[in-house]
Amino acid sequence: MPNSPSLKLLVLKTDAVERLRDFYARLGFEFIEEQHSNGPRHWSAPVGDGILEVYPLPEDGSVDATTRLGFGVSDVKEVVESVRQLAEVVSEPKQTQWGLRAVVRDPDGRAVELYEL
Repeated sequence: MPNSPSLKLLVLKTDAVERLRDFYARLGFEFIEEQHSNGPRHWSAPVGDGILEVYPLPEDGSVDATTRLGFGVSDVKEVVESVRQLAEVVSEPKQTQWGLRAVVRDPDGRAVELYEL
């Protein structure tokens, strides 16, 4: 589709910024710390043509654990072992019609599907 939209920004807000950053870093994201003007300090990592950011949750906010994410990683089994201490493994790596796939929950409870590239 020639004019198909592409994801440019995904912001995850959490009350455990470092723990969430560490989880996604184990998936292979390379974060840098940022702060824009008077905004909160947060972590940012490239993902495809876009950016994944981990922001502190506003005091009056609540974590959205219903969001489901999916990422391609170079080695699903290795990533699952790497996050096992930080996250619940919902589905161990197994062959599916989409290739090798596993599902884990990030520290805030979001389901994260992992697909082998």
